[in-house]
Amino acid sequence: YCIRAKHILKAKGVTQIEEIRVDENPAARDHMMQITGRRTVPQIFIGDKHIGGCDDLVALDSAGGLVPLLAA
Repeated sequence: YCIRAKHILKAKGVTQIEEIRVDENPAARDHMMQITGRRTVPQIFIGDKHIGGCDDLVALDSAGGLVPLLAA
């Protein structure tokens, strides 16, 4: 799901993707869970906006909301 999400973002022109490896950093996983309420990866943020996981990213793109959000 992480690879798929990166592929979608890159296809939309995103050139910088910050990855935080929560599998290697328990404190980062705890922080992610606190701010998202989720424990699965990826958890995608565009700017300060939490998008959700890969399925949420796909749904946002299908609804036509991804490109405007990236342009903002």
